[in-house]
Amino acid sequence: MKNSTTVILLVFGLLFLGCESKPQWNKWQAGDILFQNGDCGDFCDAIKKVTAGYNGHSFSHNGILIEENGNWRVLEAVNQGVQITALEDFLNRYTTEEGKPKVHVGRLKPSYQDLIPDAIAFGKTLKGKPYDQAFNLENDAYYCSELIHFSFMNANGGLPIFDTPPMTFKDPDIGKTFPVWEKYYERLGLEIPEGKPGLNPGGMSLSPVLDIIYNFENP
Repeated sequence: MKNSTTVILLVFGLLFLGCESKPQWNKWQAGDILFQNGDCGDFCDAIKKVTAGYNGHSFSHNGILIEENGNWRVLEAVNQGVQITALEDFLNRYTTEEGKPKVHVGRLKPSYQDLIPDAIAFGKTLKGKPYDQAFNLENDAYYCSELIHFSFMNANGGLPIFDTPPMTFKDPDIGKTFPVWEKYYERLGLEIPEGKPGLNPGGMSLSPVLDIIYNFENP
């Protein structure tokens, strides 16, 4: 009997340690903005280099947390267009060597919380819209932070809550356009929109309208 009790206690101890080594975030709220440090090669490197994010972290993508039928999902704009992704898939898209999601959670400050339901409702109407390859705020296509920007702007009666500073596609170390952007816009047959208004995940993570409340890489 004593040996059986010891085994049971050992099993429970291992389960407890397993839970402790993999902390789970369970304080989600609809409207949370998820900032992701993704790896898309030279493009992501260029995006992250021009704007450092919260506490110096690098972000190349973001999306809005929504709830559907009791399940958490992420409304996001990716290469395939505006889509809704299972939260688990979003979190596991890019992970550290230890398997931790490369994701920070941002939450709007209380004075902006009332915008969330309308912002989500509007954002969901954009599902299926194409990805904004030109990074142009005036077309009917959307890149990740642009989707969030317009969703909350619509909810706020047409007034933006996120800044849209001049974009730059230049390497800050040498003052010249990143080669990856030169080739990219050459293929599109468009001029590089240097200085045009826009957004990126790093800059949005520094917005005064939200707080970063959780870091999956360093809980």
